[in-house]
Amino acid sequence: MKKYIIVFFFSVLTLSIWAVDKPNVVVTTTIIADITQQIAGDKITITSLVPVGGDPHLYEPIPQDAIVISKANLILKNGLTLEGWLNEFIENSGPKATAITVTEGIESILCSCYANSPDPHAWMDAENGVVYAENIKNALVKLDESHAAEYEANFEDYKKELIETEVIIKNLIDSIPIEKRVLITSHDAFQYYGRKYGLQLESILGTSTDAEAQTSDINRLYSVIKKSGVPAIFIESTINPRTIQQIAKDTKVKIGGKLYADSLGEPESEGGTYIGMLVANTRNISNALRGITNEASKETVSEKNSSRTNWIFIIIIATLLIGGAGFMFKKMSN
Repeated sequence: MKKYIIVFFFSVLTLSIWAVDKPNVVVTTTIIADITQQIAGDKITITSLVPVGGDPHLYEPIPQDAIVISKANLILKNGLTLEGWLNEFIENSGPKATAITVTEGIESILCSCYANSPDPHAWMDAENGVVYAENIKNALVKLDESHAAEYEANFEDYKKELIETEVIIKNLIDSIPIEKRVLITSHDAFQYYGRKYGLQLESILGTSTDAEAQTSDINRLYSVIKKSGVPAIFIESTINPRTIQQIAKDTKVKIGGKLYADSLGEPESEGGTYIGMLVANTRNISNALRGITNEASKETVSEKNSSRTNWIFIIIIATLLIGGAGFMFKKMSN
């Protein structure tokens, strides 16, 4: 017994030392956190300042964030004006870590609302996601050269997944009638997505959520909905849906569902990863703009579940019958 206790003690001690030795990487958003996790695996500790469901445009750092930043070995930020609160916060927290902008090398879209201000939502294009991943991989290799080969290999695997995701997105968008390819959302987070995949983008707010909806913006959307005849408009996971819901009610169009824009969903949700978010958004958009309602989708899932239950029941009955027959045969043989 004593032997097992000693082995257990040294195992825990080894794991504790290993955990302490792992570099601390602080990221600003859940999207960057997931991409980093895919490349780093279990070789680093990742902390996202903005939590799941949080709005990085409006985030206000808490005292605990200063402690997290001060202990960081590397800071990964989106840049392109997304984290307006970050630079001053880093200066005040006094970290020794280098801050890396993971959108470096991406051709940014300029915001129509503010002169020379880039749209920060570059992650909405899966091809840009490869750039994010490569910048993150390069930063991790520089930080932790001992695991460089693993980071390189993980990046190559993840790059293939992103390329496959790009094909899925294009196929889903191509299924939407051309005249219905109009995406109406709460704020202007989908310009990269629309430019890449061929959708007209319309929104109430600009690229930042730090603004108030104007009557002129709402009236413009009424006009777009009437002219295009789109069957659905969309709410976003991090923004109050009230205005979009009122527009839907006034124009008698459906709410096509909830899209992930500035944050991933909960870990167990369909939008719990970066790739999951892109695919879930696109499937939602494709179904809604083709007139397939959420209720119809739920019925389909229900039918599949019912069918699966029936098959499981049949298999169980068949197994019992076969087992029973075998038992009777054995009994008769004896």
